Amino acid sequence: MANWQCVKQCGACCHLDPAERPDLKEYLSPAELEKYLSMVGEDGWCVNFDHTSRECRIYANRPRFCRVELETFQDMYGIEPEELNEFAIDCCRQQIEGVYGDRSLEILRFDKAVGL
Repeated sequence: MANWQCVKQCGACCHLDPAERPDLKEYLSPAELEKYLSMVGEDGWCVNFDHTSRECRIYANRPRFCRVELETFQDMYGIEPEELNEFAIDCCRQQIEGVYGDRSLEILRFDKAVGL
């Protein structure tokens, strides 16, 4: 069985372009939406994403909506505990494919890491 995990130096989730996420208002509070939009740089990437190291500069203090945690996903998406693993894998695969492509090194690394 596949088990979700974050793959270091991927950063696909840091591509925040609101044009690609038209449903933000459905799962973010008004305050979170404001915070989210304030984090989007001109290129669509999070202003806290370091493109050289491909890591988050504020990882320890990142907002709730940047965290893959059961409580967050239950609140934002209505996910039940037994659905979290599969849902998180699907979310990551969609985002990685959208940002880097379905044959990218990033998707290959992710699939290997989660056991697909």
